[in-house]
Amino acid sequence: MARDWHAVATVTTRLAQLDMTQQELSNRSQVSVAMLRQIQRGAERHRSPRTLAAVSEALDWFTGHLADVADGRSGSSEASAAATPRDELAALRQTIEMLADRLDAVERRLTER
Repeated sequence: MARDWHAVATVTTRLAQLDMTQQELSNRSQVSVAMLRQIQRGAERHRSPRTLAAVSEALDWFTGHLADVADGRSGSSEASAAATPRDELAALRQTIEMLADRLDAVERRLTER
């Protein structure tokens, strides 16, 4: 079955929802900005499961989200129901880390004034 890489381009929408830049996503996922651009454009190119998992987790989705979307499975309700407690815990930890980083940045800006 061919994968639908254009469906995976929902990364762009998710970045906007999270108010996150490509560079921030690259830092969190350890995936290059160039690769992220290809994913966002829906470029027809093989993506490793590890890459898809890293980007999914960095976007606070469960690990298999983008692979499911690429395979034509719903990335929301079905996939969320399939998330394991470990996936959910990892997503919560990442969210907490992201919030802590943002809070630190706000505090630094306030002290610079």
